[in-house]
Amino acid sequence: MPKAARRETPEYGPVRSTRELGQIMRSHRKKAGWTLERLSGYANLSMRFLSELERGKETAEIGKAMHGLQLLGLEVVILPRHTVSKSLKG
Repeated sequence: MPKAARRETPEYGPVRSTRELGQIMRSHRKKAGWTLERLSGYANLSMRFLSELERGKETAEIGKAMHGLQLLGLEVVILPRHTVSKSLKG
């Protein structure tokens, strides 16, 4: 039986759902060579929390999520939607 096509993980860009945030976070963490265990130790967050965050858990605590993103060197930037659309077009 053929493998199901994997959904392409966005590198960086607009985040419109917890799932997209988690996908970007997981992709960035793996590219940096960090395991969940390592990030958990540095961030003082449980591996379970981080795993759920990367899977898009909608009730993840925003403060903990921000701390994990910060340790990975990621920023959250809020822009008006029309500004993001224009910058992505060119």
